[in-house]
Parts: sequence; C-alpha cells; structure tokens
Amino acid sequence: MRSKKILVVDDSAFMRKLISEFLIEHPELEVVAFARNGHDAVKKAIELKPDVITLDVEMPEMDGLQALKIIMEKQPCPVVMLSSLTKEGTETTLKAIEMGAVDFIAKPSGTISLDLHKIKDVLIEKVLAASKANITMQPALAAKPSVIVPPTRSNPEPGDRMASAARYKKMGKLVLIATSTGGPRALQHVITKLPASLAAPVVVVQHMPPGFTKSLADRLDSLSEIRVKEAQDGEVLKKGTAYIAPGGCHLKLRKTGTSIVASLDQTEPEGGHRPAANVTFRSAAEINEFDKIAVIMTGMGADGAEGLIKLKEAGPVKAIAEAKETCVVYGMPKAAVATHLVDDVVPVDEIALTIVKHVYDKR
Repeated sequence: MRSKKILVVDDSAFMRKLISEFLIEHPELEVVAFARNGHDAVKKAIELKPDVITLDVEMPEMDGLQALKIIMEKQPCPVVMLSSLTKEGTETTLKAIEMGAVDFIAKPSGTISLDLHKIKDVLIEKVLAASKANITMQPALAAKPSVIVPPTRSNPEPGDRMASAARYKKMGKLVLIATSTGGPRALQHVITKLPASLAAPVVVVQHMPPGFTKSLADRLDSLSEIRVKEAQDGEVLKKGTAYIAPGGCHLKLRKTGTSIVASLDQTEPEGGHRPAANVTFRSAAEINEFDKIAVIMTGMGADGAEGLIKLKEAGPVKAIAEAKETCVVYGMPKAAVATHLVDDVVPVDEIALTIVKHVYDKR
C-alpha cells in the first residue's frame, strides 16, 4: 500500500518535529515536508500535492485560515487543523471547517504543547481518516438559506380529525442527530433549514472536545431560525430548539411528567467518544410516548448504529442516513445502513426536508 504523503505546517520547530515523529510511526504515513508559516504551506502544497496537510491555526506572516483558503482554491487537499482551546481558537477552527478543512485537533496545552503525546493516537487516526476523506462536498453556507415551510394540515372528516388529533396529542416527536468528522459543515446544511415552528426538539451529538460545542451552537444559532444551544443538565427540551451535547459529557434523555429532560454525565467514553450517540439513542429508546426521527450523518466509525437498533426495537422510529456522495467520511452512515433499519438515504441538502416530513407525518 502506498504511503500517504503528509505536509506538516507549524511555526514551532519543536511542534513540527513532534507531530512528524508521531505520524511516521504509522506504516501508512510519510511526512514529506515541513512548512513554518502560511506562505510556505501554500507554496509546498502546490509543489508537492500532499495527501493530507496538518495545519496550525496561529502562525505569523500568514495564518492557517488564510493559507487554507488559498490551498482549497489552488490545490484542494484534505486538511486537519491544529487549534488551541481558547475561545478565539475554537471560533477560528469552526470557520476553517466551514471553508473546507476535514477535521481538527485541539492542542492539549496551547500553541506549544509539550504534552502533545496525549493526543498522539487521535492525531494518527484523524490524519488517516482525512487521507480517505471526500473533499468535494459543497462548503457550508455563509448566510441563512431558505427555511423549509412545514406542511399545512389537510381537512379530514370529523371522525378522522378527532382520531388524528388524539394520536398527535399522545405521541410527541423527537429528532436525534448523530455526526462526527465533517459534522459541523453538515449540520450547517441541515439545522439552518429547520423552521422555528418545528413541532419537535432536536438533540445533536457531534463528536467534539469541550469548548468547541459551545462555539458550534452559537454559530448555528446565529444562522438559524430554530434556536440552537448547548444542552444543560436538567433542562426541559422544547419544540423548535436544537440542543448540542457538550464536549466531554454524555447526553442522556429521560421523561419527567409529559416532558423530556436532558441529563449530562461524565461516565466513561463509549467507542472512544464522549458524547457518544449510542448513549443518547439508548436513553431515548426508553421514552415510549414520543415517536423518534433518528439521523446519522458524516463521520468515521460506527457510533449511532447500535443505538439505532435499540430505538427500532423500542417503538416507532424513522431513520435517516446521509448518502455517501455528500459525506466527508462515510463511516457512521455506512454502519447505520448496514443494520437494514434505515428508512431514507438522502444527500445532506435533503436531510432537513426529510426531517420535517417525518415530524409532521401523522401515520
């Protein structure tokens, strides 16, 4: 198997050396060059055409964001950003993902992280995944797109209307979304199209470290009609609101009276993830009074598939998987489809419409 050529970009010689040493331990990865700033990165990306670039966000002369823009225009390539955990760093990282970066890694202790070994395995895993990523997906939208208008209710016969109303009152709706690599861009394609009047709460599990999920929620909220926020422990879920599981916490759902309540905990990661979609999906499966719409989008691994099985075993569920052609990484949707329990396989631009259709389907 041909080794994947990696260009390592960081203004710190120490960080370049450390990142390189970690990556070349894997037999499929070969570091072919270094760059110490954005100008150097652009030049070497065009000359060497690497399979993956690891790109530091904060650099002199030309920062990572500026370099990324030029690289994606002149020599498109899978890029993994390396970011600090500062508020500015998280916001810049999300902008980079909107512009086409495949994924990011948070440096554990700032620009020069002497403890980078803590994320060594994650670094290797993400660079390998990036080398196989689909970078042809459309960039995330910079402005609010057209929001889907919920279907108008028909005028059934009085008896049918009473039966339908009784069922609708009894069975609420709950939307569950799972995503990982490529998720921030995919979520922007989906969440921004949902109407503020959506007759269901939306729960999102996006694999991200602490800090980044708050920035993601704020960014999506600024672009969406539906309210978007980071979930809080003990809060009651409301229709027309999307709740993003905080990085570093599992998000479990429980029923209290007629309401669904969010519960956060820091129990062990599952499948290497916390939050994990399987944890959220399993907890939702125990809530019988709500029909669920489960959505599994781009991401590496298989998180969500086992939880989908539990949901389907427990009651009425419509399952939506993102189609391979729009996934940055076709891992999680592929695992979901392999369960043979998925009802709709659609490209990312059609997911919001499919969600709305199922939310208002009285069956």
